[in-house]
Amino acid sequence: MREETAEDRFFRELGGACAELRQAFARHVGMSAHRVQMLVRLWRAGETSHSDLRQVLGIDGASVTRLVKELEAEGLAGRRLDPADNRYTLAALTPAGERVAGDLERLHQAYQERLLDGVTAHEQEIVRRVLRRVRANVTEQERP
Repeated sequence: MREETAEDRFFRELGGACAELRQAFARHVGMSAHRVQMLVRLWRAGETSHSDLRQVLGIDGASVTRLVKELEAEGLAGRRLDPADNRYTLAALTPAGERVAGDLERLHQAYQERLLDGVTAHEQEIVRRVLRRVRANVTEQERP
């Protein structure tokens, strides 16, 4: 059995933090992470195709359709065929959905501020710089 390296510890900690963060806010507000992401995405981007939602959320088309239909049934979103290409469906928030998504955005900002309590701006910048470097290294490794 080999001993865990510093690199192992770094990526284990990073991966654990990312996994936990993806779900924590959704649990905080009592929604699924995909539902939160969809509401916020539609709020920020406006009317969006199901295809784009599938890519951004990283879920299959059936799941996107189900989520949009749930939001529609609750009066938070509407759907229509894309007038430029009726093979595609567009989704957009209703005024009620805009209010819910705006509230989520404000709650999320306050939540993030609480999570960073005790972490200085300098420490945040160091972490951002390290993450940018790691991402650049990933890009370098993927080049032929």
